[in-house]
Amino acid sequence: MRRWSVKLSALDRRIIALAIPALGTLAIEPLYILVDTAIVGRLGTDQLAGLAIAGTVLLTITALLGFMQYGVTPEVAYARGSGETERARVIARDATWLAVFLGIPVALLVSLCAHPLAGLLGATGGVLEAATTYLRISAVGLPFVFITLVGHGVMRGYNDLRKPLVVVLIANVANVIIEIVVVYGFKMGIAGSAWSTVVVQIGAAVAFATILRPHLARVRPAWVRMKPFLVIGSHLGLRSAAMLAVWITVTRVAAHVDTPTLAAHQVLFQLFTFLALILDALAIPAQSLVAGAMGSLDPEDAMAVGWSSTRLSLWVGCGFCVIVSITSPLVPHIFTNDAAVISRVTAGLLILGVIQIPGAVAFALDGALIGGQDSRFLGRAAVFNLVAYVPFLVATVMYPALGIGGLWGGQLAWMTCRALVNTHRFRSRRWMPAALQTR
Repeated sequence: MRRWSVKLSALDRRIIALAIPALGTLAIEPLYILVDTAIVGRLGTDQLAGLAIAGTVLLTITALLGFMQYGVTPEVAYARGSGETERARVIARDATWLAVFLGIPVALLVSLCAHPLAGLLGATGGVLEAATTYLRISAVGLPFVFITLVGHGVMRGYNDLRKPLVVVLIANVANVIIEIVVVYGFKMGIAGSAWSTVVVQIGAAVAFATILRPHLARVRPAWVRMKPFLVIGSHLGLRSAAMLAVWITVTRVAAHVDTPTLAAHQVLFQLFTFLALILDALAIPAQSLVAGAMGSLDPEDAMAVGWSSTRLSLWVGCGFCVIVSITSPLVPHIFTNDAAVISRVTAGLLILGVIQIPGAVAFALDGALIGGQDSRFLGRAAVFNLVAYVPFLVATVMYPALGIGGLWGGQLAWMTCRALVNTHRFRSRRWMPAALQTR
């Protein structure tokens, strides 16, 4: 393992140079929902809780199909590292076809099943109505979200992260302006919040389609080429499903406890997502750089990238831990005026701060292992990691008074387990082809 010194190496600087635009993109992306959360939170607790339900459903869908982003990055980077430029263009085209083929039927299904899906997660009364409204409108934007995911993945494979940053920045500025106008100016409530986001998602997809054009081969869709990509997707999908099992069950149990706990969980979860994606900025370069090193048959460079990303991520994670803890009495007031929600968010923020430390390790090495195309292991490990979380979930179901502490304590245990498992796997080098493990 490389020394964990404070001095930045050339590799550290290279990763940071790639991470800065990735940081901007990933930090801005969740502002879609953070803006929704802040604006909808002012409409009332039922609307905020309804957004929590709808957001969980939408997160589930995009996470399960996230392989279109995380699967295409190492494939494109590996092909480029091997000198197979045309193959990289074919991979990018096939991923775009998949976004179209999967996006339309998924959107129709969500629209038709919005009410039962929200009810399944525990929504009732005004919360159910708000969640159903938001879901049905948001379904319109899903095909465009999938195209955008592919755009991010392809451009990361090319280590071109500046164009996606510009697209996402413009999209989020537009979202803030449009949402304020339609929600407060036109009095459209939670429906206006959903429609404003859909309009911006369509614009972002059009922008990515333009950016991707030079990187797409002129080939027709073919099952023989898409099948291996879908196999990788099945492993990454299992990984996503295991992680979603945590987030969905937390939301479901929070709804079981009481409405203020559910509303507080929505705020905490969106802040968790925001911070996690910032940490993930250091994992994005690891995906493409590790894949490129493996394509060039350079295992030592691949290992160096992984450890460098982890070290840098830990520095950022520790900083987040301090900031979140210090600001915990102030942040809740940004999202709500409800005293019961504020008290729960304040307590949850202290746990969220600690989560940043193991999260920094878990996310960085996730990126390195994805770059090493170790998707089969990542899927199985994600299921194993649930053993650290389940006891906390069961305890909170049996003793609802544990509330936010029990639910987010479970996520701290889960994240710590992820960090330990990923560290062991990466250090072992068993994720590399056998011929490179001792090279």
